[in-house]
Amino acid sequence: MNNFQRFTVIFSAAILIGFVAFVASLVTLFMGGHPRIPVLIAATAIMVWLIIVIDVYDIFSKSVRTKLKLICGGLWLVVVIGFSGFLIYQNSLATLDGEEPEMWRYTPFDNDGTLASLDQPATLQLTDDLPRLDGATGLYPLYAAFAQATYPEGSYESYDSEVMLTTTPEAYQNLLDGAVDVIFAAGPSKNQLQLAETKGLSFNLTPIGREAFVFFVNKRNPIDELSIKDIKGIYSGDITNWSELGGRSTRIRAFQRPEDSGSQTALQNLMDNTPIMEAPSEDIIDGMGGILNQTANYRNYRNAIGYSFRFFAMDMIADNDIKFLTIDAAYPSIEAIQDGTYPLSSEFYAITVDDTNENVQALIDWILSEQGQQLVAETGFVPLSDPN
Repeated sequence: MNNFQRFTVIFSAAILIGFVAFVASLVTLFMGGHPRIPVLIAATAIMVWLIIVIDVYDIFSKSVRTKLKLICGGLWLVVVIGFSGFLIYQNSLATLDGEEPEMWRYTPFDNDGTLASLDQPATLQLTDDLPRLDGATGLYPLYAAFAQATYPEGSYESYDSEVMLTTTPEAYQNLLDGAVDVIFAAGPSKNQLQLAETKGLSFNLTPIGREAFVFFVNKRNPIDELSIKDIKGIYSGDITNWSELGGRSTRIRAFQRPEDSGSQTALQNLMDNTPIMEAPSEDIIDGMGGILNQTANYRNYRNAIGYSFRFFAMDMIADNDIKFLTIDAAYPSIEAIQDGTYPLSSEFYAITVDDTNENVQALIDWILSEQGQQLVAETGFVPLSDPN
C-alpha cells in the first residue's frame, strides 16, 4: 500500500467514524441522554481512528503496534470507567427540586385516602360550571382536596380535567390564556405581572394560607443555621466558601430555580435590590431535539445549598439526606410559621383574572370558611386562622 492509498484509507475512516459519532451523539441527546455522553462517543471515535492509523502505517513492528493498540484500548477503558463512575455518583445524589413525587396519589376521588378530608360533607356542593383549577406542584394536594370536598365524584386526571396540575409558570400562563379559572400559587413574578399587563389583565390574589420559604444543604454539611444576611451574601456571590460561615473550606455550590417558578420569585423578593449571581446551569434537550440551557436542578453535593417551599420539600419529597436550615434562629416548623418567628414565611393565594363564573367566588369564599381552612391545616399548611 503506497502513501496515497494509506492517506485515502485514513481520511475515509475519519469521515465515516466522524459521521457515525455525530449521528450517535444526536440520537443520544434527542433521547434525553446525559449531555456529556457525546464526549464519550467522541473519545471512542478517536480511539478507533488511532487504531486504524496504527494498522495502516506499518512503521512499527507488529509487537509495537499491538502494544500501542493495547495502550489506546486501556486509555479508552479508563475514560469509560471514569465517566460511568461520575454518572453513578451524580445519580446517587438527591435532586429534590428536580424530583417529582408520585402526583397520582393526590388525584381527587382516586387517592387511597392520601388527600385531607372533612368529617362532614362540605357546605358547598358544586354540580355544574365547575371552576377549572391549576397551580404549583406543591399546592396540588391542597386544591385537589378542595375539589374532592366540593366537586361531584368523577374522574379528574391531572393533565386534562377541571383539576389540572402543571407548574407555577405554566399555571400563570394558563390563567392568562383563559384555559383555567383559578390557580393556587405564590404571588406572581415581575415577568408574570408584565405579561398580564400586556394582555390588559390584572391578577386578583386572595390569601388562603401561609407557607415557609426554606433553605437546605447536604446533611453532612456542618452548617445548621444561616442569617438572611448570609443568604444574601451567598446568592449575590459575595460569599463563595463555606469557611466564611464557619464551615469547611470548600466552594459553595448555590443552586437556583427556573425563572418565574414560585421559589425563584421568593428568592428574588428576599434579595430585593441585591443582584443575584448567575445560576448554575445544565444543558437539556427540548422536545424538538434542540439543546437548551436551563437552571440546573439541585443536586445534593456536600457543598450545595438550595431552596424550596416547606411542604413540598419536607412532606412531598422528604429526603433524609437533606438538612433544612434554621434562619435567623428560627427553624421552619409549622409553629414558627404560625407565631411569626420564622422570618421567611408568607401567604399563598387563590388567583383569578376573571369572575365570569360565579362558582369561582363561591369556591374561594368556601376555602376561607372554617371547613376550607380545616383542609389547609390537615393537608400540612398553616391556615390564615385557627379552624378549631
